Amino acid sequence: MQIDRREQMRENFGEEEENLKSPEAARASWREKGLKMQLLIAAGALLLAASTLAHAQNCGCAQGLCCSKFGYCGTGDAYCGDGCQSGPCSNRPPSGGGGGVSVAEVVTQKFFDGIISQAGAGCRGKRFYTRQAFLDAVKQKYKSFGRDATAGDSKREIAAFFAHATHETGHFCHVEEVDKSHFYCDKNYPQYPCAPGKKYYGRGPLQITWNYNYALAGKDIGFDGLKSPETVSNDVVISFKAALWFWTNNVHRVVNQGFGATIRAINSIECNGGNTAEMNDRVNIYKKYCSQFGVSPGDHLTC
Repeated sequence: MQIDRREQMRENFGEEEENLKSPEAARASWREKGLKMQLLIAAGALLLAASTLAHAQNCGCAQGLCCSKFGYCGTGDAYCGDGCQSGPCSNRPPSGGGGGVSVAEVVTQKFFDGIISQAGAGCRGKRFYTRQAFLDAVKQKYKSFGRDATAGDSKREIAAFFAHATHETGHFCHVEEVDKSHFYCDKNYPQYPCAPGKKYYGRGPLQITWNYNYALAGKDIGFDGLKSPETVSNDVVISFKAALWFWTNNVHRVVNQGFGATIRAINSIECNGGNTAEMNDRVNIYKKYCSQFGVSPGDHLTC
């Protein structure tokens, strides 16, 4: 077969020929090469994403750790928050089928009245807190509350929430902290600047405290927690939402570790002998509510 020498020369000296092109032709050639490079990068990104998804589907985290939406094991909001796939997720949706319970059927009017009836006649909370406001807060914003994997776990979590609320408010007597002299403005969080003249002392069922908690709760619920922290003590549904916000983001993830872990999450200074009397009061209330709900209180009740 006879070889076309001109074609062979074009193949051998293609690069030199490229350099002899007009500036316009050269620029077009480089644009074409750039497009090819972008396509290669995009293809690589797709392969990496597929690899990450495959890893996420097979997290295999140790007990007590969350599998994040990116497939890594750990604790805290980055792992247990949005997109958490398994473990003690704080964003666990309502379970379908036989899991969980109806919160309204557990928190009956009789149960709620049994708590608030023990508050003194002069308590503001007796005219503020209502069962319906609690149920509205759950329905409007925190539908996953009390909807754990099993009915028993759900009832224990509801009992724990109300045990802490009962202790913090004196059977729903107090809407605001008794001692209002402190500002509770932590300047180590400049991203949550305290408003002039505003105080961030305890308010609501779980006595939410500190500027950063008010800011974050307000952002999630829909009110200005920094400029109007008093909203938590003026709007009863928001008051319960603020308590449920704190529970969902700070307590829910440790519920499966026992009631003692929830005490540590809410007021750690009572643990390790810090205030045994207060700790025991919470435990006794919790055990009482578990008994009313017909479930065992579980293990690890103290801290």
